[in-house]
Amino acid sequence: MLKKIFKWIKRIVIFLFVFSILQVIVFKFVPVYYTPLMVWNNTTQLLSGEEVVCKHTWVPLDEISKYLPLAVVASEDNLFLDHSGFDFDQIEKAMNEAEKGKRQRGASTISQQTAKNVFLWSGRSYIRKGLEVYYTFLIETIWGKERIMEVYLNSIEMGKNIYGAEAVAQAHFKKTAKKLTADESALIAATLPNPIRFNSAKPSPYIIKRQGKILDLMGKVNPVDFDKEPEPKKDVKKSTKKNTKK
Repeated sequence: MLKKIFKWIKRIVIFLFVFSILQVIVFKFVPVYYTPLMVWNNTTQLLSGEEVVCKHTWVPLDEISKYLPLAVVASEDNLFLDHSGFDFDQIEKAMNEAEKGKRQRGASTISQQTAKNVFLWSGRSYIRKGLEVYYTFLIETIWGKERIMEVYLNSIEMGKNIYGAEAVAQAHFKKTAKKLTADESALIAATLPNPIRFNSAKPSPYIIKRQGKILDLMGKVNPVDFDKEPEPKKDVKKSTKKNTKK
């Protein structure tokens, strides 16, 4: 009996392993039209009797303003082009601050956020975090940086019921993502720690202050150019990212 159980467990593990790799391979080429977070939010709306709203339009990376990738790198992940999916310095700082009882800061890279948004559920648990590490390794290996950025900018939540660059550009700035300015891109990036609480269409003084810091960093970080090797690291202040969720 015990052997049969282990046999089935082995089969399930192998199936999940193969399935996860196939998932990542498929989404290397196929647009991500719907994510687990969208499913969760729409299901919650449906069950609570609210109107089901999901503003999301997939666009290729070359149809997104060049300023937006730069803004999110400046805000969220200065070393995006240099690391292999994880910023261990930021992780160490976050752990040290947690030990001292300080407010928890975000240490997830753009790659980790993309893995979570596309393949996993929301929430905090060791299982989900472990799977996030696994999927981050897969997308870094199979997708590469350009595809990760494309999926990230198309799938991340950028406002209430708003997902991705094109949707937020249309909803908040009445234009396409291609036409977003540096100021608008920095404003969007400034809200990303908590896009439900903060609104790039109606920025608070705090968000305007963050926007200014991000604009300053945008002039200091290396250009987000996927056609050439990353330049030597500049001496810049780390990202402005903080976990402001309550």
